[in-house]
Amino acid sequence: MKIMAQDTQKENKEAAFNEFYTEVKEIEKRDSVLTPKQQIERLLRPGSTYFNLNPFEVLQVEPETAIEDVKKKYRRLSILVHPDKNQDDPDRAQQAFEVVNRAWRTLENEESRKKCLDIVEEAKGRTDIMLAEKRKKAKKEGKEAIPEDNPEKYKHAVYVLTMKLFADMERKRRELAERDQEERKRKREQEIEEEEKQKAEREWQKNFEESRQNRVESW
Repeated sequence: MKIMAQDTQKENKEAAFNEFYTEVKEIEKRDSVLTPKQQIERLLRPGSTYFNLNPFEVLQVEPETAIEDVKKKYRRLSILVHPDKNQDDPDRAQQAFEVVNRAWRTLENEESRKKCLDIVEEAKGRTDIMLAEKRKKAKKEGKEAIPEDNPEKYKHAVYVLTMKLFADMERKRRELAERDQEERKRKREQEIEEEEKQKAEREWQKNFEESRQNRVESW
């Protein structure tokens, strides 16, 4: 019963995500006519913290898009959501503007862009392996095809795994940053402790010398 409940819960989550994914893709199809307000809503929608980890998703470009075209898209988006263009909602516009800028900075930098492209390639590779196993299973069951044979379904499967890998990368980045911060804090505490120790030793030495001098003078 517990396993069945877990399977049902997993299916419900997948169905909810699929519905959300479909909605997002429908919004993207209307990209050319999206108003500044709609772009701000897209960039700050529920779950945006997760989706905005993927700079390609933020700028609505395919990973293979030439960097010159990515830059053009970035400029169009940054103008649309710029706070000066959205004075009726400057705070949210500023947040959206920062999201767009962060995505562009990630992609214009060759090293960070390569990391993003590597994530996409890893997602494709892992998806292909997973689907190969799925096809074997389907064949044993007498089925000729799987849903992911449909290009859109395949693209969706890659997209889902890509988003997960971006989330994993961010989690690891934060863990490293936290460890680094803890290490720096520990070193600083050691430095302060050493400084206090040296200060105490100097005070003791000073008091000892003064006491010795007083004893000499009293003889």
